[in-house]
Amino acid sequence: MLAFVTIGTNDLKSSAKFYDEILLPFSIVQVDSDESYIGYADINYPENIELYIMKPYNKKAASIGNGTMIAFLADTKKQVDQFHAIGLKNGGIDEGLPGPRHGEHYYAYIRDLDGNKICAFTPTSKI
Repeated sequence: MLAFVTIGTNDLKSSAKFYDEILLPFSIVQVDSDESYIGYADINYPENIELYIMKPYNKKAASIGNGTMIAFLADTKKQVDQFHAIGLKNGGIDEGLPGPRHGEHYYAYIRDLDGNKICAFTPTSKI
């Protein structure tokens, strides 16, 4: 349904390090970059970039969107746990410890270095 997602940053180098680490459990890797963006894709489909970390095109400061969140689908509870732990280790802020939510599924929430809210979850059937 979506072609790709972009996340704004004010420090591309620090954000790249952060996202390089938190996306490893999902086999999502950096596949393209220049001075204004970094593109990420599934390691098995590097030509299909689905996530960009980028400086805003209008040259103004990147800011978070209230109510905006990016969610990554995990195959296992372990991946959700890894995502959360790696995020905190790399300067992310806890927004919700790993655990079941809403009577179903297993979630974890963090904020990245620019304050963007990011989630990882796996369906209960995979726990």
